[in-house]
Amino acid sequence: MGRSQYAIEAEGLRRTYRRRRGPVVEAVRGIDLTVRRGELFGLLGPNGAGKTTTIKMLNTLLIPTAGTARICGYDVVSRTREVRRRIGYVFGGDRGLYDRLSALDNLRYFAELYGVPPRRQKETIAELLELVGLTGRERERVEGYSRGMRQRLHIARGLLHDPDVLFLDEPSIGVDAVAARELRRTVADLAANGTTVLLTTHYMAEADELCDRIAVIADGRIQALGTPAELRGRAGREATLEDAYVAIVSAAA
Repeated sequence: MGRSQYAIEAEGLRRTYRRRRGPVVEAVRGIDLTVRRGELFGLLGPNGAGKTTTIKMLNTLLIPTAGTARICGYDVVSRTREVRRRIGYVFGGDRGLYDRLSALDNLRYFAELYGVPPRRQKETIAELLELVGLTGRERERVEGYSRGMRQRLHIARGLLHDPDVLFLDEPSIGVDAVAARELRRTVADLAANGTTVLLTTHYMAEADELCDRIAVIADGRIQALGTPAELRGRAGREATLEDAYVAIVSAAA
């Protein structure tokens, strides 16, 4: 256990919801997926395609209806504690931080929650502030931060316990172009340093720039999988990733 060459594995992963009235909803209909250690992997798809449900099953927030999933070799259902020690989860938006505290105090608080040993906290927090470009601004209250700064602080928070796998769920949503560029630089640095990153995004340029491989999910299934260049090639010589994405999702409709 825990020695797999893959950071993320899913086999026949399914999730259905039973409504009090109406038919059963099949949110995820059988996903097979492997993500190598240190890979920056993109998961693209329209709203309602099953992306968020898939991520929630992989990071132990939802129990699969069928199939199996493993993180670093640990089953997400039977070895939940081991999985949670090895993952970080960062979602887009403004939730999850304490506005009236400084960035430094936020990170100190979450370091305690994550069980980071006190002797390591100071060094770890300093390294993360440097990584996300907030050194020198760490004593300012978060309520005065821009949205891009908040997102970078979210990433620092998700890395406090040094996870092997980081889930980034639309981290650049709602941020301006400059902040998005800084976020992309931070994410690229994470992957370069060996962290496995699973990224969801609606921004095709972001996925094209960052991801080693991309899976396009629609109707609860993976419809295409490959490098950005391979996916572009499916739509023609001059096609963009957006062209390929639209063609793949349209064909699945």
